[in-house]
Amino acid sequence: MRLVLFDIDGTLLNSEGLGRASMQKALATVFGSPGDPSYRYDGKTDKQIVRDTMRLEGHSDERIDAGMERLIDLYVVGLQEGVKSGKFKVRPLPGVLDILDALEARDDVVLGLLTGNIAPGARIKLRAAGIDPNRFRVNAFGSDHEHRPELPAIAQRRASETLGVKFAGEKLIVIGDTPADIECGRSLGARAIGVASGNYTVKELLAHKPYAALPSLADTRKVLETIMNA
Repeated sequence: MRLVLFDIDGTLLNSEGLGRASMQKALATVFGSPGDPSYRYDGKTDKQIVRDTMRLEGHSDERIDAGMERLIDLYVVGLQEGVKSGKFKVRPLPGVLDILDALEARDDVVLGLLTGNIAPGARIKLRAAGIDPNRFRVNAFGSDHEHRPELPAIAQRRASETLGVKFAGEKLIVIGDTPADIECGRSLGARAIGVASGNYTVKELLAHKPYAALPSLADTRKVLETIMNA
C-alpha cells in the first residue's frame, strides 16, 4: 500500500498567477506592501510566503502574526473573486486527470495532497481546475504547518488516524515540481518524484536526488510505473 501525495501548483494545475495576485493584494491591504516582486512563491507554504516577504519589508514576527489571520481571510476572498471573474484560467496540467483515475482505481494506493496551500485555497484551486478535492483522502496543507518539511509526517499521522493504515516512510510517495517537494520527506525516507511542469527542469530536479524526475505527468503508463516501483 502506498500513500501518493501530490503538490498542487505546478504539479496538478496551472492557475495563471491567481495565487500570487490574490496574495499580493492581501499583503498590500494588511501590511501596506505586496512584497518584493522577485520573491519566488513556488515550493513555499502560504504562511511562509507571508512571513518571508514581510520580514523583508521590515515587519517583526509579532506584527506578522498579528495580521496573519486577517490576511489569510482576504487571500481566500481574493482567490474566490479571481476564479469568479474569469481573469485566471485555472486548468489541470497534461495527464493529471488520467493519472488520478489510474491511481484511484487501484486498491493498493491512497491518494493525498501535500501542499503549501492553506486548505480552503487548495479546494478553490482544485475545483476551478475541475479536480474534485474529495478524491484525496489524506492531506497535509500549508494551514497545518508553516514549514513544509513538517507536512509529510502530518500526512503520515493522518493516514493512521483516519484510515487505520500505518505507512512506513518509504511507502510515502511525494510528487511535486520543486526542490522543496523533493526534500521535504527525506527525513522520513519518503520517495520523491519530481515533475518538470513548473519552474524547474528535469536536470535541476535531479540535482536534488529524487527517486525519479519526469518531464510531466502526461505519459500515464510511465508515471504509474514510476510511482508503483518507487
